[in-house]
Amino acid sequence: MISNESIQRARYGSQEFHDLVHTYYQTVQRFAYQIGVKPEDIEDVTQEVFLKVYRSLHHFSGGTFTTWLYSITLNTTRDMMRKQKRLNQKIEKMKEKTSNQTYATLDVSEEAMELHEMIRNLEEKYRVPLVLHYFHQQTHAEISEVTGTSVSGVKSQVMRAKQQLKAQMEKGGVSHE
Repeated sequence: MISNESIQRARYGSQEFHDLVHTYYQTVQRFAYQIGVKPEDIEDVTQEVFLKVYRSLHHFSGGTFTTWLYSITLNTTRDMMRKQKRLNQKIEKMKEKTSNQTYATLDVSEEAMELHEMIRNLEEKYRVPLVLHYFHQQTHAEISEVTGTSVSGVKSQVMRAKQQLKAQMEKGGVSHE
């Protein structure tokens, strides 16, 4: 536990602040995780918390430092979750808008939309060569340069992509030629 004197010194000295961070880093991480921060966001939240602590340490008026630290962590977490929620909502709106607009603008058939969705569901290693070959008229050699795969590897990937699409079409009842 860090004393009030140590906190006072941390306001003016980098080593003391480093000690404060070292002492409470895992506490902040654990608390953030326990209140719902995703594991991949823990480091970002923790760093943001200590940045806020550094900037506002002069406002700390005594009392229990951990209570103040938990408060900063909670507020930082809430801010991050609100920001993430707004971002996710924007992404969903854009997906809906873009998906509908793209098909409407392109004036494509329902079958073409279904095929597009099937292609999008292929693994990237199959999807990219297939799209480049059939929709962008790239040769196997050109695709090889783009993807860093051998020419024979590209040929295999295109063939497997076609096989997977054919299987999906047969499963879904879509006829093919």
